[in-house]
Order: sequence, then C-alpha cells, then structure tokens
Amino acid sequence: MNDKNLFDLDSVLKQANLVKEIVSTSSMEQKNQALKAAADSINDSRQDLKKQNDIDMEEATKKDLLESFVDRLKLNDQRIDSMISGLKKVIDLKDPVGQISNKSTSPSGFQVSKMRVPLGVIGVIYESRPNVTADASALCLKSGNVSILRGGSEAINSNRAIEKCMIDGLKHAELPEHSIQLLKNQDRSLVAEMIKKEKEIDLIIPRGGKNLIKVIANDSNVPVLKHYDGLCHVYLDEDADSKKAKEIALNAKTYRFGICGAMETLLISETLDSSLIQEIINLFEQNQVEIRGCKITSKKFNTLEAKEDDWKSEYLAPIIAIKIVKDVNEAIEHINFYGSGHTDCIVTENQEAKNLFLRKVDSSSVMHNLPTCFADGFEYGLGAEVGISTDKLHARGPVGLEGLTSEKYIVEGNGQLRA
Repeated sequence: MNDKNLFDLDSVLKQANLVKEIVSTSSMEQKNQALKAAADSINDSRQDLKKQNDIDMEEATKKDLLESFVDRLKLNDQRIDSMISGLKKVIDLKDPVGQISNKSTSPSGFQVSKMRVPLGVIGVIYESRPNVTADASALCLKSGNVSILRGGSEAINSNRAIEKCMIDGLKHAELPEHSIQLLKNQDRSLVAEMIKKEKEIDLIIPRGGKNLIKVIANDSNVPVLKHYDGLCHVYLDEDADSKKAKEIALNAKTYRFGICGAMETLLISETLDSSLIQEIINLFEQNQVEIRGCKITSKKFNTLEAKEDDWKSEYLAPIIAIKIVKDVNEAIEHINFYGSGHTDCIVTENQEAKNLFLRKVDSSSVMHNLPTCFADGFEYGLGAEVGISTDKLHARGPVGLEGLTSEKYIVEGNGQLRA
C-alpha cells in the first residue's frame, strides 16, 4: 500500500472515531429523522441510482463474473423500493441503545442490571450488492454505531450514489456526516490494512464469497462476524403434506438462485410416495434446474448422478442435489455433517419429527414448513440485516440492531462496603 492510500484510511478512521461518541448518544428521534430523510433522498434520486448502476452493470458484463454475482449487482425499481422499505422498517424498530434488562439485587444489597450499548465503529466489507450500502449503514446508525463501508469495485458508482443519499439524511438530522463513510479507494491492500486496525475498529463484517471471508477471518486483528457458505437443505419427511412439499421445495430453490438462503440439497424420506417425488423433479426440470441425484434418485428418476462434492456445494445456480434418506435421523446427520450452519428446513405434519429436527439441527436458522429463502433479516422483522452469521458468538443468524450492540453491567449501590 502506498502512503497516500494509508493516509486515506487513517483519515477515515480518525473522522469515524471523532464522531462515534456523538452517534452513540444521539436520540432515537434524531436517528429516525436521518433515516427517513435518507429514504426520501433514495426515492428522489431513483433515476440517478439506476443511471450509476447501469455504468456498473456495463462494466460487469465485460468481465468473467458469475451470473449470480451480476444478478446481485443489479439495481432496478423493485430493489430500490426494497431499500426504501428496509429503511422504513428500521425506523419502526425499537432503539436497543440504553435498554436495561436483568435487574436484580445482589447478596450485598446493591442493584445489578445490564445496559445495551453500541459497539462503536463497524467496518463492513462487501461485494456486488449495492443495497448493503443502505442496509448496513442504516442498521449501524440506528444501533448507535459509526460505519465504514468498503464495497466492491464492481459497484463503486452505485455505492457512491447510495452513500450520498444516506449522508443527505445525516445532514437533515444534523448528525455528523462522517457517521457513514464509504471508502472510495478500491486498492485491495486497503482491506488488508483495515482489518489490522483493532484500536480504531470494533467489529468487521465481511459479506461476500467464502474466500474473501476466510482471508479476513484468518488475518484480522479486529473481531469478525463471519458468514461462510449458505449450503441450505430442505428435508421432505414421510409425513409431509404433498402440496406443501412441492411448493416449498420449488420456492426454496427457484425464488432466487444467487442468494445465500437458496436450497442447494433436497433430502427426501425413502417412504415418500414415488409419484410425488416425480412431480417435484418435473417441477425442477420445468424451471430449468439441473438435478444431481444420489444413486437411488439417478437410477429411479433418470437424473444425473451426484458426486461427493455435490453434497458440499453451494451452487448459487440452477442446480440441485437430491438424496433419498432413511428417515429424519439420517437427514439430521447429513445436514450436520455437510451443512454450513446457515438455514435448514423440515417439511412435515409430524410433531415428533418436527421437534427432533428443530432441536438437533445445528444451524443459525432451523425452519418448519417454510422455504429456506425466508432466511432474511427483513423477513424476520429486523428491518434489514448486515449479514447472516454462521458463527455462534456474538450473534447468530440474520444480524439486525441487537447484533450490533453489546451489554455492560450497571451496578448501583448506596455506600455498601465489602467486608
């Protein structure tokens, strides 16, 4: 990294730390005012956002990028509406900062409780998705945190346009402009330097491919909220309702191929009716989904035969692996062995099978009779999300406001002395 790039980063970090106390103590009304004005600015800037995104899309088509990657880059009216809706949802959420919980009296007579507090400065490193610029900065602001955003070079024009809208909101609410900062410099070495700044940054959230996240997690001195593969499963139990089985399996795979909540492996009880399995396979084929089945599936339903790597693959594409399993216990074993700890679902009307699956599957979201594509902060009522953590500390699953805060003990006495 050259000296100018290092100066750019140090300047951003200095500005972020200068304003973090103001942001951490700002009122819910002031933060909501900023978010409402930002949403209005995004709506008013709709044409410019699409224009800037067209520039990014044109450049992306010249590169050898995955179709799913390019799909996530696209900003159309529907996705702009979703950004605006996400900001409004965050406005409606209760501010967690300053909330008091677990109040009790100690054996020595003083009061002990916990107060929820912001983390401080949060660095978000992401690829492709320009909506993350709005979602992440909004959640950081509402939870009392300053955000430093480092988007991918492929979305730089879109990200800059969205950042301007977010800063319009800050100005309107008379909050510091440096509460939200997008790193304009696209030098890759900037990321390597950023993750070493443990004194200036309190948390790093990487959103992108597995390789990006692994590099950051391995090299970072700053705590990292990790999200690896979205290798999601749906298990069709022997007591699955046939209509739900067909609709959930299809929706879980075809809602959007490129999202981390897309189903990649379908597990099917060996006692499920063969005609129902054939109907499900036909639905996939009608939607141009390539099927890679276990030996039983490939022989009985004339599909391609899956290899060992297929059970480990997050395709993010119109490809699905199908395996016939003995029962719910074998399904759970398969998921816990091959899965990524993201989101897994059982389709069944059997309460015992449901409860066993929900209890024993070790994932951040475990579902019953729902497609895995519902694994989303917006759908969970979080307003938006900065990512879906497959970690177990300090947040797990879709990370909203509460996941961007911590707790400190508040201890109140009346002159008690320790004997």
